[in-house]
Amino acid sequence: MNNRNPILFEIEKALYPTVYTLWVYPDLLPAFSTWPPVLQKLAGGADLMLPGVIVPSSGFPQVERGTLCAVTLLGNRAPVAVGVATMSTAEMLAAGMKGKGFAVLHTYVDHLWEYGDKSCPPTLAPLVTDSAEKESAEDEEEMEGKEPDISFSTDPLQCVDVGDLSLKEQDSCAILIGKEERNESRAAEAAEDASTEVQEQSRDDRLLMACPFFSSAEQMDALFNQCFFHALKCKVKKSDLPLLTSTFLRSHMFSCCPVGQQLDIKKSSYKKFSKFLQCMQHQKILQVKELNKGVESIVEVDWKHPDIKAFAVPEGFSSASAAQDSKSEDREQVYHAPEIIPLYGVSTKMLPLFQESGHKKGSILSSNEVRNIIINYVKTNELVDETNKNFVKVNAILCDCLLDKVEQDEISNLKWDDLLSRCLERLQPLHQVTFFGQEPIVRKGNIEPIDVTIAQRSSNKKVTIIKNLELYGLDPQCVANILQQKVQASATITPVPGAKDRVQVQIQGNQIHHLAKMLLEEYQLPRKYVQGLEKAPKLGRKK
Repeated sequence: MNNRNPILFEIEKALYPTVYTLWVYPDLLPAFSTWPPVLQKLAGGADLMLPGVIVPSSGFPQVERGTLCAVTLLGNRAPVAVGVATMSTAEMLAAGMKGKGFAVLHTYVDHLWEYGDKSCPPTLAPLVTDSAEKESAEDEEEMEGKEPDISFSTDPLQCVDVGDLSLKEQDSCAILIGKEERNESRAAEAAEDASTEVQEQSRDDRLLMACPFFSSAEQMDALFNQCFFHALKCKVKKSDLPLLTSTFLRSHMFSCCPVGQQLDIKKSSYKKFSKFLQCMQHQKILQVKELNKGVESIVEVDWKHPDIKAFAVPEGFSSASAAQDSKSEDREQVYHAPEIIPLYGVSTKMLPLFQESGHKKGSILSSNEVRNIIINYVKTNELVDETNKNFVKVNAILCDCLLDKVEQDEISNLKWDDLLSRCLERLQPLHQVTFFGQEPIVRKGNIEPIDVTIAQRSSNKKVTIIKNLELYGLDPQCVANILQQKVQASATITPVPGAKDRVQVQIQGNQIHHLAKMLLEEYQLPRKYVQGLEKAPKLGRKK
């Protein structure tokens, strides 16, 4: 011990450095890097498997079986675990980076760490230059055969030298560093013992994400990665594809989020969910396409990808009770109606009216912004009718922008309401859609309403057809499944005739009453965004 902090721990008459020591001497042991979410598994007693080890561009350090190694997290040289290599570097590569790589002996946030001041790892930049590597190698050579001066502080960023460290029983004890050879049989026994010692993962895992070692963006990135792989491995099936990205986030990833935590893409380094998916697509984990204008869908997933196969489902989910599972299923069904705002683009014809306020062709404005610009224009140019302030005098610019040719010689004044409505009608229509937990999306044109129609089939049978569900973040397959359960009628997904890569829900019978209740009452969609509900069958009066 040094003050409160453990410096070394002993196993079978051999001394090993703790993470507190390695934070002072981060290059004492050959280091292998892994992903931040893996630390939770290591702290829970798991060994480090090779699929979770990150292969650096410079290659792995050369180690032999039984070599003591440090485990670091991506982007930081500060070790978070100490383990014994179960195979050499050459054997790791020959095995295709599969199988157990390291038997973990001690980790950050385990019981040994708790004996100390419980400080967090310092942030140490990775070594990137050849000169830095040479200096590190020289330092290691100087340390061999010498007793190290271990420095430590409760503040891991401020270290104080502690000299005259005496080690008892030096004949039988040794500080094991990177390249020191160990008896292979002893290493195998240590690896076997370590693999059987599984600690309870419930021991304050939140320390890992609450520690200042992680920035808030890094915490959220790690959470998104965990929920992403969890959802692909356990929630999404091949039959679910194509799957709306909004549905994937809302119905699948949200349900994989640990209790007490919440996914928020704005707090991540990606800022937009589409950018997160682009990153995953770049890694060839999945493929995303825009099947409908402005609406992206996951069309393909490589379930054989090493990252998906190597992902270990958190124990809290794998051993959850039936009640916990039912809560997750309930969360999957939660739908939040998108916020839809009409917008207006400045066209070439309307540009003279908006130039005075500093806008250009293509500028996007809300209805309130358009209203304020028009009011300011009228007042600035003194166009309010002196005899009747409810009217506005039409000057040359208003005449060219707002009047048809046949009207230009006949109309000299316009009412305020008529002036504003004419202006909105002649601007380019756009709309902004904001889905729950995502960045706003601006699309051209007015949003198409959900279209509900009744079609006659053979034998005088009727079917209800529903289109444009994707535009509102609704998965057609989910809607079909829910309707099928509610009305006990056959429901299918069919291509929209004449439209590429678009689908519609088709369900037997006139189901408009059930559909209206689901869309308007349960999903809280405004009535103006659903057309065709007037075709509901008339209910017979009870006698």
